[in-house]
Amino acid sequence: MGQQEKVATSLAGAVSEGISASLAPVDAELARRYPGDPGTRQPVHTVYVPGDVFAAATIRSWGDQALAALDEHAPDAASLAAVLGLSDELAEPVYQRVRAKLEREPIEDLRIDFEDGYSGQGEDADAARAARLVTEAYQQGTAAPYMGIRMKCMEAPVRDRGIRTLDIFLTGLMEHGGLPDGLVLTLPKVTYAEQVTAMVRLLEEFEKARGLDAGRIGFEIQIETSQSILAADGTAAVARMIDAAEGRATGLHYGTFDYSACLGVSAAYQASDHPAADHAKAVMQVAAAGTAVRVSDGSTNVLPVGPTEQVHDAWRLHYGLTRRALARAYYQGWDMHPGHLPTRYAAVFAFYREGFAQAAARLAAYANHAGGDVMDEPATAKALSSYLLRGIDCGALDTAEVAALTGLTRAGLDSFAAPRRGDLTATAQ
Repeated sequence: MGQQEKVATSLAGAVSEGISASLAPVDAELARRYPGDPGTRQPVHTVYVPGDVFAAATIRSWGDQALAALDEHAPDAASLAAVLGLSDELAEPVYQRVRAKLEREPIEDLRIDFEDGYSGQGEDADAARAARLVTEAYQQGTAAPYMGIRMKCMEAPVRDRGIRTLDIFLTGLMEHGGLPDGLVLTLPKVTYAEQVTAMVRLLEEFEKARGLDAGRIGFEIQIETSQSILAADGTAAVARMIDAAEGRATGLHYGTFDYSACLGVSAAYQASDHPAADHAKAVMQVAAAGTAVRVSDGSTNVLPVGPTEQVHDAWRLHYGLTRRALARAYYQGWDMHPGHLPTRYAAVFAFYREGFAQAAARLAAYANHAGGDVMDEPATAKALSSYLLRGIDCGALDTAEVAALTGLTRAGLDSFAAPRRGDLTATAQ
């Protein structure tokens, strides 16, 4: 190699060193507050089941009910495609993957509800039973990838009850063999950051009492009040809540109906596509960006039940809302009824399959420095690989077909999807 040509500079090395020293606290703060996406699987939905209703057969029962709904109201690919407007190209693969998903893994994330959906009279016993059933499900391989409870909130009238239920549930898990990797807890109706801090202190004390690693237990923050979006001083309260969680927050979940009611939206217009909902979720999305906290959309209360025409109307609504959320980068939502599962998965699978070929081609061109008709940057390569990984994780795409079009292994996709801060030039593996 030839000798490298010397170039002239005007600044002494001490200038750069001084600037780096002055920005060291900022560097540390960036690393603490914005670690980036955790790189783990995010479920496409959360299913809520009341604590007094949850049983060992709940997950399989939901899958069977969803399959029965398909058999009755859309028995083949063409009929489902006609209801949802799927293209001929997508109809068969989406339909077959939906059926396979409902048979194999009908629920990705299950929350046993001890808040709004709970009407039982023996909460202690129901919480203890939930812990036992969750443990057995993981031991027997019948669990959803993620499972946990929604406790009551930190407001004074129900605070002690919520704390006790959480204690009973977590203690039961420990007594039956330990906390599962897929454990998820939800703290509802958070209004002030201090309530998040209280949850952190509560979990710290449990970890100490049971000899767990500090920070082992995380939780989701449910956004259901206007005060959680805009504080009295005009700042974004949800950003302070993420900070108050001290690294334990795993998600922000939008509560469609409580939030809408809080703003005075009449019942007929309470929906996840209302302008008030769009505003709240946009604030949540910006506050959570880069923090490793993920945002989830809410639910629809229009259930696909009754005669076929009524079921089809509800399916079209749910499918459209889910596709709308996915386009806005809300990759998770709530499902409140087994009949929602077919359209949840149809929407998710169609979303990933219809964009698969283009995303794979663009990522392959970027990885191979081949150019193309779109000039992608490292951040776009990250988005493309994240898109493909989400498709693989939920079952919309197969690893082999992604590898065939991109030339990348799972490790290669991961290297593009989660590069280190300041290093968005990951190379293909």
